[in-house]
Amino acid sequence: MKIMVAIKRVIDYAVKIRVKPDKSGVETSNVKMSMNPFCEIALEEALRIKESGQASEVVAVSVGPAQCVDTLRTGLAMGADRAIHVDYPGSLYPLSIAKILKALVEAEKPGLLLLGKQAIDDDCNQTGQMVAGLLKWPQGTFASKVVLDKEKQVATVDREVDGGLETLCLDLPAVITTDLRLNQPRYATLPNIMKAKSKVIKKVTPQDLNVEIKSDLEVVQVTEPPKRKTGIVVSSVDELIDKLKNEAHII
Repeated sequence: MKIMVAIKRVIDYAVKIRVKPDKSGVETSNVKMSMNPFCEIALEEALRIKESGQASEVVAVSVGPAQCVDTLRTGLAMGADRAIHVDYPGSLYPLSIAKILKALVEAEKPGLLLLGKQAIDDDCNQTGQMVAGLLKWPQGTFASKVVLDKEKQVATVDREVDGGLETLCLDLPAVITTDLRLNQPRYATLPNIMKAKSKVIKKVTPQDLNVEIKSDLEVVQVTEPPKRKTGIVVSSVDELIDKLKNEAHII
């Protein structure tokens, strides 16, 4: 069985985000970029499934500008067998990504598609659900545990919900999106980083996949959240209640 993993290049989680002066987006020039943490978890899970003997190949895919190749190299250094880069320099939104992934799945025919549950830059949490709908595949989102049964061709997924855990049994092929508690991603070792340089990264465009990219969303403005006001110390419960009622207007 082949596993396809979608990975995204985002601003590193440790970087302080700066809004552009024209408020059209966030500043990405000369900013450290890295693989989306949820995508790292998805890739780690795919590699563990392969190492258990239940998959024969792990293919990493990424959509975006030429710099996405660096993120794919990281995925190859972690252990992916090969990578596909869909080159597109413009802005992309979840539905467009889902259409591209659908076309890649139809070409590659994997038995399982893994994605992070969301990206830390836009927090959309939409692509996995959309691609599952386009493919008409069963889906398991927010997965905290994944168990495959090759003989029965099913995947058992524990997913985190507000009330606790929900267990789903999915017929393969399926789409699974990963949550934080699924695993701890490995670090790429120096020998594997060197080996990754010789692994294949296939480059295609949306046109090659017969996918038309059109903007279905418009970003009107990006602004920083308002700065928090300095707190005060109250001397009594009565004073606290008075301020909550007459100043904060929350009771």
